[in-house]
Amino acid sequence: MKFKLHQSNFLEALNSVQSVVGSHATMPILSNVLIEAKGEDLTFTTTDLDLTTRFTCKAEIAEEGSVTLPVKRLVSIVRVLSNQIVEVVSDPKQENAVRMTCGSYRSKIMGIDAKDFPPVVEADGVSFKLPQATFKEMLRKTSYAAATDDSRPILTGVLLSFSDGKATAVATDSRRLALFWSEIEFPPDNARDVVLPARTVSELLRSLGDEDDVRISVKDGAQVVFEFGNRFLSSKLMGGNYPDYKRVVFSNCDNKIKVNREELLAVLRRINVSTTPTTNAMRLAFENNLLTITVNSTDVEDATDTVTIKYDGAPITAVFNPEFMMEPLKNLTSDEVTIELNNATSPGLIKDDTTFLYVIMPLRI
Repeated sequence: MKFKLHQSNFLEALNSVQSVVGSHATMPILSNVLIEAKGEDLTFTTTDLDLTTRFTCKAEIAEEGSVTLPVKRLVSIVRVLSNQIVEVVSDPKQENAVRMTCGSYRSKIMGIDAKDFPPVVEADGVSFKLPQATFKEMLRKTSYAAATDDSRPILTGVLLSFSDGKATAVATDSRRLALFWSEIEFPPDNARDVVLPARTVSELLRSLGDEDDVRISVKDGAQVVFEFGNRFLSSKLMGGNYPDYKRVVFSNCDNKIKVNREELLAVLRRINVSTTPTTNAMRLAFENNLLTITVNSTDVEDATDTVTIKYDGAPITAVFNPEFMMEPLKNLTSDEVTIELNNATSPGLIKDDTTFLYVIMPLRI
């Protein structure tokens, strides 16, 4: 194997795949990146057996071949190389070793035979296509509502539902639920639901761009493959039955309140400073185009703040977790949001001017 590419391109490729490699790999080769040189393409692949990522770039390839090298070590070397062309060539005297040069720099790096690298699941099966920017928005506007503990493992993932001409992303921890959908075209027979693990969602949010499409292929209901730009991501799916979110989602309430998103978020942030782990609750009083938010924390302090709203209905008060109220506002971009309530004990809704919906359960104190 012998190839050349610029240091900046080499580093970009390694940075794109190194996040999948953990600090405690179960096998030595899982700490390595598989580098394959073929034609004009240089491909970098890493895996932890559950999640596999691949990055492809153009390079000057004089001799085709493959090797696996320790990715963290390789990143630390390439990061400090001069801004020049890097040449990598197989060591003719030692199997699975490469020699690397860049300017006046010379080194030899030991690797592991590429034949020992775990096979990569390729894209086949039922597939769907939607814009990268849309898919990224779906995950960004929902994933924060997933559970962070393993008491119900399925809730730590994000549901992707393809049905009725829509792609829908749903996340819930049973105390709140975030949903975002987009219309796409696919044969009705392809309808299905899959649950993405949290690590897969994080890697997608890190990798997805804002241009072109992403192709999503579901293989045997146990594996999913994402292809976009020069990236490839393969992931195992979560097993188990995701809760029926349609039983939780409702569309209308009796009381509709409109408020500037950034102004409300600023007030919530100020109020949240006065909460404690034992009194993580705030009271929202809606009346006469004014929202008054209060926190009563006997062991620390009390706090009250207000924000102007558009509401002239009957006074209504509800108690919510301030963090749960803030998270959707942080991830939305609309100038104005709508808060919908029926009464003090019913779930609340937060909507914007897109296909986003957020259900939040009230607190009883």
